[in-house]
Amino acid sequence: MTEAIGIIEMFGFVTAIKAADAAAKAADVKIIAIDSNKPANADSVEVPLIMCVKLQGSVSAVQAAVAAGAAAAETVSGVIQTHIIARPTEDSEKMAKRSSVGKDKIGQIKNNA
Repeated sequence: MTEAIGIIEMFGFVTAIKAADAAAKAADVKIIAIDSNKPANADSVEVPLIMCVKLQGSVSAVQAAVAAGAAAAETVSGVIQTHIIARPTEDSEKMAKRSSVGKDKIGQIKNNA
């Protein structure tokens, strides 16, 4: 049986680390990916990097972890949105595990694909 997937989207790397830490401490979940995306309007926003923390576990654990992670993110730069997929398909799970973080060579993610 596939485990639920939780997603927390926010601005900034520090916010993502704080959200991931709070989520992992709040419930029995695995952080499966931390992803980044530079929005088109990055030059006009205060924090120009959108981060996404993705986690996996039982539905109740993911709900608790997403709530805790979102609350932690709100104390830094705020949450853009959260989402929980209770029964993801195999393809959805594969896409959730994709991450652009760590694939950059010199601190900048090219093409972010």
